[in-house]
Amino acid sequence: MSSTDQTKTEERRADARRELANVREKRQRGEGIGWNGKTLREQLAKLEDKTEATGHYNGLSTLTLKRDDPIRYEQLYARLRGDLVTARETSKEVSATPIVEQEGELCYGLFTPEGDSIAVSTGIIVHIHTMSEAIKFMINHDYEENPKIEPGDIFVNNDPHVGDVHPCDLMTLVPIFHDGELVAWAGGVNHVIDTGAIGPGSMNVSQASRFGDGAYYTARKIGEEFELYNSWKKEYPAKTRTPDFLKLDERTRMTGCLMIRDAVTELIGSIGVDTFKQLSREAVEDGRRGFRKRIEKTMLPGTYRGASFVDALYEGQANVTRDYANENHLMHAPSELHVRADGSFQVSFEGANKWGWHPYNCTPAAIQGGVWVMLTQTVIPNELVNDGAYYACDFHLPVGSWANTQNTETAHAYAWHFLVSAWAPLWQHLSRGYYARGFWEEINAGNANTSNWLQGGGIDQFDKLHAVNSFEAACEGVGARYVEDGEPHASAVWNPEGDMGDAEAWERVEPLPFLGRAVKPNTGGAGRRAGGSGFESMRTVKDVSRWLLYEMGNGYMTSDGGLFGGYPAASGYILNAQDTDLQARFENHEDYPQHDLDPESGEFESKIDGEITRRPEGISTPKEFDDYDLYLNYLRGGSGLGDPLEREPEAVLEDIHDGYVLPRHAKDAYAVVVEKVDDEAQHNSAVHGEYELDREATEELRAERMAERAEKAQPVSEWYEDERERIHDQELIDDVKKTYESSMRMSKQFSDFYHEFWELPADFEWDLSEKAQRSLEGRFKSGTKMKWDNPTHGHETWLDIGRDDEPRVPYTWHADRSIQELSTPTASFGGVTTGTATDDD
Repeated sequence: MSSTDQTKTEERRADARRELANVREKRQRGEGIGWNGKTLREQLAKLEDKTEATGHYNGLSTLTLKRDDPIRYEQLYARLRGDLVTARETSKEVSATPIVEQEGELCYGLFTPEGDSIAVSTGIIVHIHTMSEAIKFMINHDYEENPKIEPGDIFVNNDPHVGDVHPCDLMTLVPIFHDGELVAWAGGVNHVIDTGAIGPGSMNVSQASRFGDGAYYTARKIGEEFELYNSWKKEYPAKTRTPDFLKLDERTRMTGCLMIRDAVTELIGSIGVDTFKQLSREAVEDGRRGFRKRIEKTMLPGTYRGASFVDALYEGQANVTRDYANENHLMHAPSELHVRADGSFQVSFEGANKWGWHPYNCTPAAIQGGVWVMLTQTVIPNELVNDGAYYACDFHLPVGSWANTQNTETAHAYAWHFLVSAWAPLWQHLSRGYYARGFWEEINAGNANTSNWLQGGGIDQFDKLHAVNSFEAACEGVGARYVEDGEPHASAVWNPEGDMGDAEAWERVEPLPFLGRAVKPNTGGAGRRAGGSGFESMRTVKDVSRWLLYEMGNGYMTSDGGLFGGYPAASGYILNAQDTDLQARFENHEDYPQHDLDPESGEFESKIDGEITRRPEGISTPKEFDDYDLYLNYLRGGSGLGDPLEREPEAVLEDIHDGYVLPRHAKDAYAVVVEKVDDEAQHNSAVHGEYELDREATEELRAERMAERAEKAQPVSEWYEDERERIHDQELIDDVKKTYESSMRMSKQFSDFYHEFWELPADFEWDLSEKAQRSLEGRFKSGTKMKWDNPTHGHETWLDIGRDDEPRVPYTWHADRSIQELSTPTASFGGVTTGTATDDD
């Protein structure tokens, strides 16, 4: 540490000691650390009461600071957010992990004493609200009394039941004091490379319960006077395979939090604590109003409905930790978005099926954080991102479902697998609203679960225990927009600033040399506007022992179906080669696989001998790899928008030359006919050569396709009768029947709808296999094991809705109801609405 840094550290500790003396003096007088001597519990309760009574955050019907001096207000808020962004950009250079330094998997927030976010940095802004939940947990469980919240304290959390998405997101929280009062919190989160789970990597897939997820730290105090406890410094690294990386990540988070603390202290010194308090309150209310105004302007009030599914197939997989977990899972995510006329909205997952013995379960904090990162790319793509939007939204997350397990036995290592797929209909709900109001530039076909996660570990090239988690997945294809194609290999829904990272940076920390990296053709969904393409990396293994690798992505199923006639993105598959002759090929200067650009070509198999695994699935449990084995890391594309037959043929030709579309796929998907004119490519892709468009043949083929469509088309009534007969005769595979049975047991409302829609007899029951019956019984008898002993008003809505009761959010899935039958633009549920939407665009 330099002399300057040492001086700064001593100054901070001296400040903390002075503030600690103020706090202890207040405590002797029987006062709390909240404002005006209140305890944090009292302050939070008062805030919630005022917010609920008035409909405004903390009862702020007037934004006095903003009204009286709007320029100053904007300057102060911009200064706060700028300080957060500066903290992120500076501190991420402290970390040596490519996950943070290359992909930017890092985010900071500034929070009110009650835990509401005032402003957030750039980065993984999913954690706008997850850190809020952790702070509220500490307040509601009397941390002020024990272990005490004092100046200079450091807290950590990675427990999804408290406030996180999954355990590998570690958050550091530091309270900020002024004159003995808690005025704010600084918080930072990053994705760590290993949590000490049953398998190597940050998101292991083979565990059945949380006891295989790795180390959980539940809102734990880990330091005082800005110094970590020795006990923590010994315990935390020892529980992981990558102790040095975790120490550096923690140093990153601490650096950022201290920079934020210093910035707030400096701001209070220049504007006064009262102005800072007013700014922090008004910023949240301003965020709430801005969110509602945006919804009012861009969406039609009413109910938007949809559903998505995603698979997690474990039947027959090796290394599953429990026999009862050796089964297939289908997530059912029916969603309703209720848009009120006042711009607020409700999201309901009524009908979601039961949690499972897998690591893809979610908690309310995860769901809300996930929805937030989507909203910041759609509804509020600006700097005013904070918990104001949280106060403009209601969530119905059925207790016991995969979306709200309320069971501390459940595993959550990769909650994103189900969570991201559940967003697919929400993207489309918003886009349909945008279309109806004329905001076509805002429309997006949606970004669903397009990832694969290369993960694993063992003894690395330096003879050290190590784990890997390639974050190339931060750079996937983006869904098509209404006005232009989706961006190829550019982003990920969970990290809007995604970056695939430099190959050289990954090779420094992973014993997995790159053999090739290229755009993946045919992965973006076809449409009038094409979804962005994904990409792939071919990796080999070198200088390791007892090395494990596995896959984690979507497989057979696509999570969304494109928009307005567009096609979904490509589904996943697994490609490995083990016990290969790659070393001999290197030594003899022979061809070897660098890509798998056309999986049907047989080119990969022609360039390698060995045990080749090619499966149309997305998930594999850890399996052993040795030197010169091959692993394909394949990242998917985004979904398409509009009829593919309406795409300009010239645009399809450009797609071929750019490597996004194979020539045969141009004919199959777009009815575009091209002819090869040169083996040497003159464009970006050297794979396919040079092509030209046969316009006349294209016009003829498209006319044929339209005629075929007309011939094959059938009335919905005929389709309905065919499907109804299949359901009555139970002509569905066991996994699908188990999924619907689970949803029907979870939700009387969904069960009634399903019976009514398909005209099923009242005594209809799914004929399930003995294994499926055991699976459901084992999970439904597990009950609830809740983490929150003292929930606040907002959390009570997660807990007080029984399976046989009507939820507070409306349930409108009825056989005789469709969105077209909403006769007025007023909100579609009970109570007095505040008015109708106006044509203000």
